[in-house]
Amino acid sequence: MTGSDHTATNDTPISPAGIRPDADPAALAEAAAAALAARTGLATHDVAVVLGSGWRPAADVIGDAVAEVPMAELPGFAAPGVVGHGGTIRSVTVAGRRVLVLLGRTHLYEGKGVARVVHGVRTAAAAGCRVVVLTNAAGGLRDGMRVGQPVLISDHLNLTATSPLVGAQFVDLTDLYSPRLRAAARKIDPTLEEGVYAGLPGPHFETPAEIRMLRTLGADLVGMSTVLEAIAARAAGLEVFGLSLVTNLAAGITGEPLNHEEVLEAGRAAATTMGGLLRDLAAKA
Repeated sequence: MTGSDHTATNDTPISPAGIRPDADPAALAEAAAAALAARTGLATHDVAVVLGSGWRPAADVIGDAVAEVPMAELPGFAAPGVVGHGGTIRSVTVAGRRVLVLLGRTHLYEGKGVARVVHGVRTAAAAGCRVVVLTNAAGGLRDGMRVGQPVLISDHLNLTATSPLVGAQFVDLTDLYSPRLRAAARKIDPTLEEGVYAGLPGPHFETPAEIRMLRTLGADLVGMSTVLEAIAARAAGLEVFGLSLVTNLAAGITGEPLNHEEVLEAGRAAATTMGGLLRDLAAKA
């Protein structure tokens, strides 16, 4: 085979829209948004909701489905590689608002790169969304937290040792998690507490020593997602709302071993209630 015959295009997989997955992230997001518009029949959407581990039942409560598209059929997306993530994007209507519900996300520990981790929120921005709601399953660090408790994210600690931003993008992260939307959520449910979320790369759970360190640093919650998506969303001009569901108490607090199936089960048990909260919030977003 000659050099002219053996090109990068032949070696690199092509996405469903003919876009190379190593293309410019902005171009991939625009292509995915265009594909969503074609598949849903809606030129734009208003709000995006990213559902975390075990949250799938919440999608059925959020709103009436207009269309549902497998992620793997959209440019830049791949089927989720983690149990508990659905692998589709659903278009729903809530009080006249057009909402994209992402049933699954890519995690940093999957080894697909930071751009893949934040592709969902960048696609939401390209699709016209003004607000992104990021949900997750989290370990509870603060005394008094209980399994099944929803907690509003007030701020985060990015301990992934990376960023979705490249170059001189000096994005201000003050009030990254919208005070307006947190106040709206508390009007819906006055019992909601707030906390600081620590995002770690995973995939292993934290050691008890690491949990003690995180508590000293001011973290109330710990997980393996959200922080990179929130940064990318702010850079794209989106208003960000974060909601954690405490699915386990972190290592060393109860003395019990941690496992992913328990995280999923706790998420499923509370997901219907959380879906109602997300529905009401989307109506106000």
